[in-house]
Amino acid sequence: MTTAAPEDQLRLLSLQALDTRAQQLAHTRRTHPSLARIAELDKRIADLRGSLVDSRTAVSDLERELAKSEADVAQVVARAAKDQQRIDAGALGAKDALAVTEELASLGRRQSALEEVQLDVMERLEAHQEALDKVEAAHQELVDAKSAAEAERDAAFADLGAQAAALAAERIEAAGGIDAALVTLYDRLRARLGGTGAAALRGGRCEGCGLELNPGDLAAARSAAADEVVRCEECGRILVRVTE
Repeated sequence: MTTAAPEDQLRLLSLQALDTRAQQLAHTRRTHPSLARIAELDKRIADLRGSLVDSRTAVSDLERELAKSEADVAQVVARAAKDQQRIDAGALGAKDALAVTEELASLGRRQSALEEVQLDVMERLEAHQEALDKVEAAHQELVDAKSAAEAERDAAFADLGAQAAALAAERIEAAGGIDAALVTLYDRLRARLGGTGAAALRGGRCEGCGLELNPGDLAAARSAAADEVVRCEECGRILVRVTE
């Protein structure tokens, strides 16, 4: 039979209240809305990442294609300008002048064809760039929302941490004033019974499990010596008899 001063048994209820509050703070931390929001945003960011990579790759490929197209046009324009200079210089014979003139006409046709290709690439690049801008804006919006959610989480955790630290200090002080063996029993039961190791016996009911004691157990609990540590026959918790 375990015994402890009635005053120490009553103090268990205050200790239990502190431990329950600490559990509530831990639960609040684990289930803070910002955590679900961050997880959701992480998923959306991950889902969008593929589209972002594809869009950036498409724009990059088209930029290279446009650069090549521009280089091809510039090469033809430079060759045509050189031929025109030769003609304008008047130093060519009739045969060479005819050949250069024919080449100029061919270069003109080549330039037109290349410029059509260049225009097509530019139009496709513009469309892809617009699409990329939209994807990047959506991605940045998600990143900003995640940063805001993380800031909310950090602020909440800092507050909860401060409350938990204050509770821990108060708990040490409260436990220090109770019989050590009783606290050891209480802590063992609390670890095994979902965080509640002691409960008041009030109105014939155990406030730990919420069940009413049968008449025999209730009579035994009420008639037990004041220093006897009574246990609930239903849940096993320490029953603290309180004045009703």
